[in-house]
Amino acid sequence: MKKNILTKLFLIGILPFAFSINAHDNSKTSPSAKDAKVYIIEPADGAVVSENVVVKFGLKGMGVAPAGTDKANTGHHHLMIDGHMPPKAGLPMGGEVKHFGGGQTETTITLSKGKHTLQLIMGDKSHIPHSPMVLSKKITITVE
Repeated sequence: MKKNILTKLFLIGILPFAFSINAHDNSKTSPSAKDAKVYIIEPADGAVVSENVVVKFGLKGMGVAPAGTDKANTGHHHLMIDGHMPPKAGLPMGGEVKHFGGGQTETTITLSKGKHTLQLIMGDKSHIPHSPMVLSKKITITVE
């Protein structure tokens, strides 16, 4: 009986508080540096590539830092594969969006044969796009 009461108190008292802290943190938008630019160094737009594609990320005007780092004018890369513009509230995990929260600046991805689009977007410490967004040009590649 005591265990049920403690569980209910936990769920009623502590969990909502924890969720409100998380919601509060995610509602803040980090400013991007003036003239910041993210871009795909490799592959080139229109490239014909094999199924294992090396993607190199470029960034000017800001620094790369692991997710969770609270430092002005920094963020980490997110790669959208065949994706669409994410909501401003946050970048979805998995699926079309690959996260590089360790501060990585390149990756190797495996894609099926055919045409694919790639686009980079910078996320702040909480995976939220900066304001204004730092978004690369969308490129198209063909996997043969």
